[in-house]
Amino acid sequence: MNYLKEKVAYLKGLAEGMQISDATNEGKLLKAIIDILDDFAIVVDDIDDTQMELIEEMDELDEDLAEVEKIVYGEDYYEEVDEDDEEDEEEDEPSSEFECPHCGEVIVLEEAFINKDAILCPHCKKEIEIEWATECEDCIDSEDEDENGE
Repeated sequence: MNYLKEKVAYLKGLAEGMQISDATNEGKLLKAIIDILDDFAIVVDDIDDTQMELIEEMDELDEDLAEVEKIVYGEDYYEEVDEDDEEDEEEDEPSSEFECPHCGEVIVLEEAFINKDAILCPHCKKEIEIEWATECEDCIDSEDEDENGE
């Protein structure tokens, strides 16, 4: 953020080169504005320095925490957590997983199949009926209405 200080210094030099004096009201105003800009530049520079120090401290704390996690949970757990995070990032669509009752293979249902009552197992090619259970009171009420013909 030193460029702010440099720009204010340039304005000060420009004002002196233009021979702006304190004798006129406009000169007093311009010099006061330049002084305030100088104060702002100093404060912004201090904030920038403080922010950089905080970032460095946070990085050190993050590294220390990673070491503590490795000690407490072990190396294997720490690697599993990283793998889970990567898997979560890759998953864009909501899906549901279940085991095929015929062959025992795990099937992942993508959003497009969520409203189906039956699907074919991609492994054994047998039909699987799906019963959707919900605890949502609104959904249960609407299902009861559909069954009663209302």
